[in-house]
Amino acid sequence: MKVYFLGTGTSQGIPVIGSHHSVCLSDDSKDKRLRVSVWIQDDDFSVIIDCGPDFRQQMLQSKCPQIDAILFTHEHADHTSGLDDIRPFFYKQGNIPVYAHKRVLLNLSNRFDYIFKDADKYPGAPSVITNEIVNGQNFQIKNTTITPVNAMHGNLQVFGFKINNFAYLTDIKTIANSEIDKFKGIDTLVINALREEEHDTHFNLKEALDFIDLVQPKKAYITHISHMLGFHEEVQQTLPNNVFLAYDNLQISI
Repeated sequence: MKVYFLGTGTSQGIPVIGSHHSVCLSDDSKDKRLRVSVWIQDDDFSVIIDCGPDFRQQMLQSKCPQIDAILFTHEHADHTSGLDDIRPFFYKQGNIPVYAHKRVLLNLSNRFDYIFKDADKYPGAPSVITNEIVNGQNFQIKNTTITPVNAMHGNLQVFGFKINNFAYLTDIKTIANSEIDKFKGIDTLVINALREEEHDTHFNLKEALDFIDLVQPKKAYITHISHMLGFHEEVQQTLPNNVFLAYDNLQISI
């Protein structure tokens, strides 16, 4: 299984519009981050987690040829606002399956009503097949089983996903011990870390490292990174040997 990091930035991306912060002015390509998303692929499996405002650019860069499904962690704009750009995939494949919490599906159907409606559709509008994710219930896409992981983004419920020996969690601040048990024996973990300073709704770097130490994956990758965390190369030098800052267009094999 391969994981392609389509974007590793927070809601504003890096560089932030109009910012003169030194990280935003960096010439290092690893300090330039689109909004957070990953593409997970296997022999007969091609799934995107989250579809944010940079989705079109990410699809062009990654040359993703097909989408079997889009999984949504939650409804915030940096994770969902690129949904209209599924049109080229819809034209080739037909209706695109989307998976999300019931609350998120309702939110999307309100914001993108022209995509979700069954009748009187605008010509050229894409269509989706909705699938509700229920906490505690695994689901399958083709021959791959996906385990939803329930967590909290401040006061907002979010889903992470475990796929085989890989787990992806973003925008989390707290998670129950019963959910952490799902990660036993995991090979690779992706987890969010916004910055060094504490935040009300996101892990900071210390919290992410403590979580990695608790879960004990073989390897861990940090994502959903803001410019306030610092320069990629400098931060990487401070991390444990099995922990890596993810960066846009990074590809790993599980």
